[in-house]
Amino acid sequence: MGVLSSRGSDTFLRGAQVVARTNRGMEIGEVLCEATDRTIKEVKSSSHGQILREMSSEDSNELAHMQANETSKFETCCRMAKELNLEMELIDIEHLFGGERIVIYYLAEQRVDFRELVKRLATEFQTRIEMRQIGVRDEAKLLADYGDCGKPVCCNTHLSEMPPVSMRMAKLQKATLDPTKISGRCGRLKCCLRYEFDTYEELQKELPPVGSDIVTQNGRARILGQEILAQQLLVQTEDHRRLLIDATEVLSVIKNNRRKKNESR
Repeated sequence: MGVLSSRGSDTFLRGAQVVARTNRGMEIGEVLCEATDRTIKEVKSSSHGQILREMSSEDSNELAHMQANETSKFETCCRMAKELNLEMELIDIEHLFGGERIVIYYLAEQRVDFRELVKRLATEFQTRIEMRQIGVRDEAKLLADYGDCGKPVCCNTHLSEMPPVSMRMAKLQKATLDPTKISGRCGRLKCCLRYEFDTYEELQKELPPVGSDIVTQNGRARILGQEILAQQLLVQTEDHRRLLIDATEVLSVIKNNRRKKNESR
């Protein structure tokens, strides 16, 4: 995504397919909305340029022709990389609309000297070649289609940045810790584990920590667990009964193990 200007008094409706000049070259794009101060702040993108015109039938035919040839060009890239014994995995190829360059995305564990490959490909395709190393999450962003939820993957739709995700986020939300169920198409933890984490943290601050001794109208108890969203506590009473109570039933906290541990550190 990027913020692009229009020429003169040209206006474009939302969803319009346009031809634009960006800092990458000539590209096809889709108009999302007007570039107000608010949207510019939200985009957080360094991509800028100018919309040249609305996409014509000739442009559509040219784009279709380029996309039809991408498979054969990708196969050529793979063949040449194999001939040169390069330890890299080619993931995708992107031929910019203006024909000014071909971008090749690849995975590699170590640094790869691909200068000879670039020379051969530039001669073969008669255009500028750009090699771009990506990670496994970037690979999913380029190639993945649908997630386990049945919807298009977030990284390929609305996410402009991929946030860091940790196992702590899964534990706090009491998600299953089965790697096959909390991993996305990239094999890493799902980005959606990050969405509600801040809310869980804020709500958890309102609850006494696990291990605390509390006083309720029915006597003393010890907190065994938390139901953060429901704002409830699993407690064990002095007569060893286990109950689920609302946080509002806590009259006072008489022992806070978490605070004691922090002070000892």
